[in-house]
Amino acid sequence: MPSRAPGKWRFARTGDYISQKAGRSWGHRQSAPGGRASRHDRAASGGGRGASWRRPRGPGVGSLEAARLRASGGPGAEPMSSSVAGPDCCGGFGNVDFRQADLCVMTRLLGYVDPSDPCFVAAILTITFNPLFWNVVARWEQRTRKLSKVFRSPYLACYSLGAAILLLNVLRSHCFTQAMLSQPKMESLDNPTAYRVGLALLGIGSTFVLSSFFALGFTGTFLGDYFGILMEARVTTFPFNILDNPMYWGSTANYLGWAIMHASPTGLLLTVVVALIYMVAIQYEEPFTAQIYQQKASSSRKRS
Repeated sequence: MPSRAPGKWRFARTGDYISQKAGRSWGHRQSAPGGRASRHDRAASGGGRGASWRRPRGPGVGSLEAARLRASGGPGAEPMSSSVAGPDCCGGFGNVDFRQADLCVMTRLLGYVDPSDPCFVAAILTITFNPLFWNVVARWEQRTRKLSKVFRSPYLACYSLGAAILLLNVLRSHCFTQAMLSQPKMESLDNPTAYRVGLALLGIGSTFVLSSFFALGFTGTFLGDYFGILMEARVTTFPFNILDNPMYWGSTANYLGWAIMHASPTGLLLTVVVALIYMVAIQYEEPFTAQIYQQKASSSRKRS
């Protein structure tokens, strides 16, 4: 039992005693024969002779007893509005502990994920690092041409960066999978239907990634325009006629399908991180790439 202050304990026991006395007294207050109200009923209802000879009492035991009688719904009890009854029954919203609110969805999802797990931390780091790496290196190359000078060819430099990006993506996928396997599954996703949905997403994502690669070529896929290897015209064939940046969104669909196939809430959370990182990368890459091709167009006009 929770501890109480001595004064509150005495008051609570006094209230219980009065409530019991009121209940016993109420059991003997039967209506008089012939439908006439008894003296006790007239006194409780405030009518008849009881109201004339009883003097008003201040707040105390009598008023507390009368309040309990009115709250019990006995004869002569006045209807009590919800605005008054609310505090009497539960103390109003002031006594509600919102810290005990059941945030079932959030609690259920976060209950599966341990952010301090080394595999989870490694997955977050690789997901964040990869786009940062290739954007920083490509912009540095576009400004300085250092890689092209080291490899004595912009194509060899682009192939080297592409190979590094592929290896980093393999490492990212490995860390992603290990993070899923090191943490528990979600029972509601561990069924054949969810597995088939994940498999379909994996197929769609792979289609976007592979078709983008074949449409762009190796140098177009792996930032060849930063090495001065520019395409003659904008690619408008599939899948670029369906959505922009299909390789990024195809990769995101791959991770989403992989997470669902493993019934992994950790994988779902990491997929959200992948999508957010790609969105940030797109915001930096698209204006810079557009600027490169604008410079090409302006130089071509000058030559002509």
